[in-house]
Amino acid sequence: MRNKVKILVLLFLISIVHSGYSQSKDEGNWVKIAEKLVAFKSDKDVITPSGNEKKVDKIKIKCVQGTLKLKKVRVEMSNGEKKEYDAKGVGVLSKGMSSFAFTLPGKNNTLKKIELEYDSVGALLVTKKAKVEILGRISQ
Repeated sequence: MRNKVKILVLLFLISIVHSGYSQSKDEGNWVKIAEKLVAFKSDKDVITPSGNEKKVDKIKIKCVQGTLKLKKVRVEMSNGEKKEYDAKGVGVLSKGMSSFAFTLPGKNNTLKKIELEYDSVGALLVTKKAKVEILGRISQ
């Protein structure tokens, strides 16, 4: 019985170290591209970055208030290349949570626009509307 407990504790510690390592690999110079308030219904926003915000190789969505369900993320690059990400695997984001990083297509390409489809989860009088930040990692 003690051996099983030791093995479980060891596996738990390994998983914590591994998750910390995988998060640190994705660290970098993340900049805020935009901040949006999501209505209590299906919502679609189009974000057009400017300046340094265009020179990113990854984007992620971070919930800073309320709760939302991310449906789709579409990006369009400066050369006309488009890519759509099915964000249903991300599920529901609550305050403080962020999606995984979406890798943008092409090398040395700049971001032209981002389209987000999502729902704010909650009741009008009980919970706050969801607020999200769109973050981009500066290309290395």
